[in-house]
Amino acid sequence: MAEKRLTGVARKLRRDMNEAERQLWHNLRASQLCGAKFTRQFPIGDHIVDFACRSLRIAIECDGGQHTPETDAPRTGLIAAHGYRVIRFWNHEILTNTDGVLQSIAEEIGLARNQT
Repeated sequence: MAEKRLTGVARKLRRDMNEAERQLWHNLRASQLCGAKFTRQFPIGDHIVDFACRSLRIAIECDGGQHTPETDAPRTGLIAAHGYRVIRFWNHEILTNTDGVLQSIAEEIGLARNQT
């Protein structure tokens, strides 16, 4: 099972979060945002997403300069095939517009709750 093989990688990523990931985690941890429980560096299939709310099937990706919509599309599709709604934010956006990012995530949480 791919998730088992990725456990060590996920642990390392949790230790080595970048500043944008730390900022977002500060606001997501302990069910602070709309009572939704998020976990960080969560394996889904052959990939590790930055944050996931397993109960609502939301995956959040924090993207740096190496990401492009074209290169990320296959990854997004594979994660979505596992039943997750993938939402992406640029690291710069997380750092400069944290409230706006949190509002977008809160809206996704509301949509997911209305679908379950």
